[in-house]
Amino acid sequence: MPFLHRYLGNPVLSYIGRLLFPSAIGDFHCGLRGFRRDILPTLDLQSPGMELASEMVVKATLNDLRISEVPTTLSPDLRSRPPHLRTWRDGWRHLRFLLLFSPRWLFLYPGLALMIVGLIAMIALLPGELRLFGVGFDVHTLVYASAMIVVGYQAILFAAFARIYAMATGFLPGRPWLEDLNDRLSLEAGALVGLGLIVAGLAMSVVALFVWGDTGFAELDYRDTLRLVIPAGTMLILGVQTVLASFFISILGIERSGAPGRRA
Repeated sequence: MPFLHRYLGNPVLSYIGRLLFPSAIGDFHCGLRGFRRDILPTLDLQSPGMELASEMVVKATLNDLRISEVPTTLSPDLRSRPPHLRTWRDGWRHLRFLLLFSPRWLFLYPGLALMIVGLIAMIALLPGELRLFGVGFDVHTLVYASAMIVVGYQAILFAAFARIYAMATGFLPGRPWLEDLNDRLSLEAGALVGLGLIVAGLAMSVVALFVWGDTGFAELDYRDTLRLVIPAGTMLILGVQTVLASFFISILGIERSGAPGRRA
């Protein structure tokens, strides 16, 4: 095997595969596979290229099938034609496939991390300037904290969209607890949560307006008013996203339920 394939591509991609899809398989890319003839059609394999090797392991793992690995010896290829494997193109295709089959790692976990960091930063900066190691963090950092919260929340919504669509189309196997949760949450409940955030954002905006009015609508210290305006704007954005997401998730559930309004 070429150096990059042996010490970078194969070990790293196989490690990522085991991380995203817990399995005892050491090599996700070995081209020597044996499988039960009656089981393989049920996996609905669709990859058009080299990532087919990973798809077999991933889908077998997701469907809780028994997988065994037998050591093999790789011998030099004595054929005269050049190798058809393209290092970076096919490596990216394998990585892309692994990520697309794992909405948790692609959307959910990064989104949660962004939201948590953004919320911590926003809460820490709301009382006033924060100084750490001689560096002052103020409303400019608060803007970035708001952006992290919004982007993180959007990523979490994408995780929900991807998972529900994947289960509805059979792209990924269903999970009973996810389906039960999806049945319990209605369009109306999601819309009410979103409207609650919008009302809270509007209320903070009104407070900021009154603070401005107390000065006769004169010039204000932006560092004080932005501590009201930025959280208010953040809640307004999250509220609108929640309302729209509730309708979109309800649309995704129509195919399975046959009636709108029962998915959120």
